[in-house]
This record gives sequence, C-alpha cells and structure tokens, in this order.
Amino acid sequence: MDVRRAAERYSGGDPATGIESRHAFSFGPHYDPGNLRFGAVVACNEERLAPGAGFDEHPHSHTEIVTWVVEGELTHRDSTGHETVVRRGDLQRLSSAGGVRHVERNDGPGPLTFVQMWLAPLVPGGDPSYDLVRGIADSTPYAVPRAAAMLHVRRLAATERTAVPDGAYVYVHVVRGEVRLAGVDLGPGDSARITDAKDLEASGITAAELLLWEMAAG
Repeated sequence: MDVRRAAERYSGGDPATGIESRHAFSFGPHYDPGNLRFGAVVACNEERLAPGAGFDEHPHSHTEIVTWVVEGELTHRDSTGHETVVRRGDLQRLSSAGGVRHVERNDGPGPLTFVQMWLAPLVPGGDPSYDLVRGIADSTPYAVPRAAAMLHVRRLAATERTAVPDGAYVYVHVVRGEVRLAGVDLGPGDSARITDAKDLEASGITAAELLLWEMAAG
C-alpha cells in the first residue's frame, strides 16, 4: 500500500481568478514520470472554485471523467448538449471518447469544492456519453466499463467499519473526515494506492467519506 498525503499534491489552478487545484498525479507543468497513473486512474484533482469562477470551454478525448461534488454547486455544459447542475452527493461521468468540449463553473452563491478523477479507457475512441446519478446511495457501486473500473462510495460513522474491495488495483481517496486503513491513519485529501488488495478494511476515526476505485487493469 502506497500512501500519498494531501500536502504532497501538486498545486495548480489560478488563485487570482478564484481557482485552486491540487493534483495527486503528474499534471500539466507538474510532470513527474514516476507518477503518471495507478491502475486506470490518471488524475485525481481537488478543485476549489470561488463564486463566479470556472473553467472555460476546453477539450477532452480518450478519458473517462468522473466528478464528485464535496460542497456547493457545479454547473456543467458540454458539446453534446448536456447542461446540468451537480450537487453534493451527485455523481457525474463524462466519457470524452473521440472528443468532447465542456465548461465547468461555479454559478452558485457559495464556494464550490469537487473531486474530479480521470480514468484511461481500455480502448480509445468511440462516441462521447454522459451520465448523472442524483444522490447516489452509500455502498452502491458505479461501473465505468470502458475503464474496467468500479467506484464505491463509503460514508462511515466514527468507529464504523467497511470492507475495502478486493482487486488488482484499488485507489482510495479520503473526501472528508479521518479513517484508519490497514492500520494507517488517513485524513482529508490523503489517498492510498493498493496493489492486489485482499481482505482489507477501513474504519472511521471520525465521521468520514471515502471514494474507492476497484480496477482490473493497469
């Protein structure tokens, strides 16, 4: 198990325009050949947008983009015609496939924080697609077949335990709170990269929220 702390993330964004980004993997000017991906995950970005701030229209291709809102409201528009507002507890997926353009903004009255995870598809190309799950239930797995990946959302009370999925690759991201994973304490923004995960569990030190990716391929 390879633990990466929140303080080790690469800083990005443009604070002067209300955008603060923290990257868990090599990203943009922060090129690190030893930290390009884990399993199918090639990016796990913590984004904070002030009211009125956002990312203007920009392109993506050959990437499965999964977004989890921590607080606030995320306005999403894309070139396939989708325009939605994503809120806390909602799960958004954009399969950029052969190419898509989108806009992400904070048009709400308060600050916006979201976690965005990019996964590499098994086969590039295809047609873009979009999905939005409102208020995804705890412990309900969400499949991303194009990347041979499954996302598990876990919300734990203090002292509550949960099994970590078995898998060739498991990526764990702590959204909020503190947890103990295989004897290691993790806090907000911390992550763990587990190879050949089997019979592991996480427990809440405090009330906590986790995102766990179960992946078959790397």
